[in-house]
Amino acid sequence: MVFRFLRFNTVGALGIAVQLVVLWLLAGPLGVHYLVATAIAIEISVLHNFFWHLRWTWARSGSALRDRHVWFRCAAFHAGNGLVSMLGSLALMPLFAGRLHIHYLLANLLAIACTGLVNFLLGDRVIFRS
Repeated sequence: MVFRFLRFNTVGALGIAVQLVVLWLLAGPLGVHYLVATAIAIEISVLHNFFWHLRWTWARSGSALRDRHVWFRCAAFHAGNGLVSMLGSLALMPLFAGRLHIHYLLANLLAIACTGLVNFLLGDRVIFRS
């Protein structure tokens, strides 16, 4: 479980980078409102993380992408991790960025930190369990 947790965090760190780049592009140069940009960035990050968790964090022998349960796992990942990330971030971003006036990128990092442990437990105990 320790190695899985390390893999989970590696994928999560890459997902954070993806999410922050997308958020920066949308909310910065493209001028999209930070909450809309946050929702889009989270979805892209969730898809990124699902793919890498499937292929590496919770990989099994054979091709995980040909697993007959891959679409169920993707839906479960969205319903679990995606929903936690989306609802948690969209609830926390107005507090951090709106009320406390923290820059939207730092506010997003704080929201990610608040939802990360819950997401690991959902992945390990529900979505990717054998």
